[in-house]
Amino acid sequence: MMKMEHTHNRFSAGGKEKKIVLCVFLNFLITAAEVAGGMVSGSVSLLSDALHNFSDTVSLVVSLIAIKLSGRKRTESHTFGYKRAEILAALFNASVLVIVSFFLFKEAGSRFFSPVLINSRLMISVAVVGLGANLIAVLLLRKDARGDMNVKSAYLHLFADSLSSAGVIAGGILIFLFKIYWIDSVLTILIGLYVLKEGYLLVCESLRILMQGTPEGLDAREIQKDVERIQGVKDLHHVHVWEITAGDVHFEAHINLAMDMKISESCELKARIEKLLREKYQVTHVTIQFEYDCCQGVPLIK
Repeated sequence: MMKMEHTHNRFSAGGKEKKIVLCVFLNFLITAAEVAGGMVSGSVSLLSDALHNFSDTVSLVVSLIAIKLSGRKRTESHTFGYKRAEILAALFNASVLVIVSFFLFKEAGSRFFSPVLINSRLMISVAVVGLGANLIAVLLLRKDARGDMNVKSAYLHLFADSLSSAGVIAGGILIFLFKIYWIDSVLTILIGLYVLKEGYLLVCESLRILMQGTPEGLDAREIQKDVERIQGVKDLHHVHVWEITAGDVHFEAHINLAMDMKISESCELKARIEKLLREKYQVTHVTIQFEYDCCQGVPLIK
């Protein structure tokens, strides 16, 4: 079995940790302010936003723990290390998003049919503070969210909070101007729908990685065709393509050689295959088993 040495373009774990700790602090302050403001003002959308912020605080702590675990060195009992701790954290956080959305629907429904008087001035003031803190947190994690599913799950929580705070402000203004108290429930439902959609998509993405599905955008049949076009390759079989964590793509296969060749010649062939997979398909780790008419493996394309 021949393996390709590789490096991963990952963001600094220390930098991510500091940003997430700051986001936890900001979210805790927002939650406390919105709970107090929601109880005094009578706004269920403000209380819903506070609940959402509290769930984000928990999710950020889970993300922080996952970053710590993923940075641990691999051992004999965990030869891949603990990289998938971040995927498990993303799955947990996404599941929380889905659960929170249904709670928002329940609260909005009960208030829609039994609207109460709302102190719109207080509602707007607290929501403005929440929006400002959420935007700071979103900007802190925006860059890291592009290459890390764990951070992305935390980022989505915070981004949803920003939208929700903006919605609460808009609702507070409508209540102040027109006394339309049922708008509070409508905003809560809209916030819940957005949270549900983002949570569902992240759950699907996390499960795909945990179930070792082929990475998004990669076609194993196209890879087979490209590899079989390389001189010296007769056919490709026993193909597996999966991700350990987001962006860490692994590929393994058996390659039936077109001719019997020396090990030194096969090394040159291996280098060409690795170059193709790295440059065209962004594969980070390749394991190839060379054979010469000695395996009855079934290729993807007959």
